[in-house]
Amino acid sequence: MDNNRTWLTRTGNPGLNDKTFAGLPRASVAGEAMTLQGTINKSFLLLVVLLAGALWPWSQFFASGNPAAVAPAVVIGLVIGLVGGLVFGLIISFKATLAPYLAIPYAACEGLMIGGISAVLEKRYPGIAIQAVGLTIGVMAALLLAYTMGIIRVTQRFRSIVVGATGAIALLYLVSIVLGFFHVNVGFLNDASPLSMGVSLIIICVAALNLVLDFDLIATGVAQGAPRYMEWYAAFGTLVTLVWLYLEILRFLSKARSR
Repeated sequence: MDNNRTWLTRTGNPGLNDKTFAGLPRASVAGEAMTLQGTINKSFLLLVVLLAGALWPWSQFFASGNPAAVAPAVVIGLVIGLVGGLVFGLIISFKATLAPYLAIPYAACEGLMIGGISAVLEKRYPGIAIQAVGLTIGVMAALLLAYTMGIIRVTQRFRSIVVGATGAIALLYLVSIVLGFFHVNVGFLNDASPLSMGVSLIIICVAALNLVLDFDLIATGVAQGAPRYMEWYAAFGTLVTLVWLYLEILRFLSKARSR
């Protein structure tokens, strides 16, 4: 079997999947191949853009003496970020070669979204945003260390479990959204009960394990000599996971603070 086809099936991240990457060509020249340093640089750039995007709704919300006066602007920014991020993310997922052009706009839109959400929750629960950021960074660093030291190994069984769990969570959220249109509240997802807290912890663990699959995808892509544009795609996919992990941690902390 062609190695270029096999290494691209290694992640449950919705931004990194085998349908998008099937039949990916090997770079013909060493200078055109994906590198680890290049992927790290692009991941860092996307994080900077995301933080810059998050700064606008955050600063608007807290710079005013009356947050309610700027709430509409924050909500508009949040909606633009959510819709824009979804559109750019779907395009990149189905057309990996566009990642060099759309990954930065995607990061900016995601920044607007998480900045608005974080500002609203920070107003209600002071200090929650920095706690969520710290925990997200801590989880990522711990998992990266565990992966590089070989403590966590990405086997086929490990991959199948994480991919299956990720799909189940996506389906659960989809059902919850649909039921919401009929005014049916899925309590174990939204309230602050012990069951809901436990479910949130499980989702956080699954999101965190997707980071391991992302690390494995990057390492394997570099080893197989994937095309240079895959640096942008891998950076995009890792950002998708980080944003998901941050939002789930923020969600869990908000539940804990509301009790």
